[in-house]
Amino acid sequence: MRDTLKDEGGIGLAAPQINEPVRLAIIEIPGGASRYGTLEPMPLTVFVNPRIEVIDPATAGCWEGCLSVPGLRGFVERPQHVRVTFDTLQGEPAMLELSGFPATVVQHEFDHLDGKLFVDRITDLTKLVFEDEYKRYIEP
Repeated sequence: MRDTLKDEGGIGLAAPQINEPVRLAIIEIPGGASRYGTLEPMPLTVFVNPRIEVIDPATAGCWEGCLSVPGLRGFVERPQHVRVTFDTLQGEPAMLELSGFPATVVQHEFDHLDGKLFVDRITDLTKLVFEDEYKRYIEP
């Protein structure tokens, strides 16, 4: 999964995206400047059987893309403060509290574990665009 993530230039990948029927996702956010602004790094984290609890229902929007839906971007609003409980690859229980962009990323990846894509979360379909349109009209 990590090779696929690196090859595609992504920051998260869920097992069902590569036809593995398990509840597992990986996330690795490189720090620094990105198309999402300046980000704090998040080391490679493996989430087995993750569960999300929304700590604060306040939402923020982000233009999301996905390896499963290449060439599209959509504006999705998600809660910005969550707690994730999960097992490590070694079977140890773990917990992370995340806010901001990392909270968005875990929700995006964990949606795949439930058969959902970011396009299912878009509330205003005028904010679903091709990647070329995003780069030309929205990103600048």
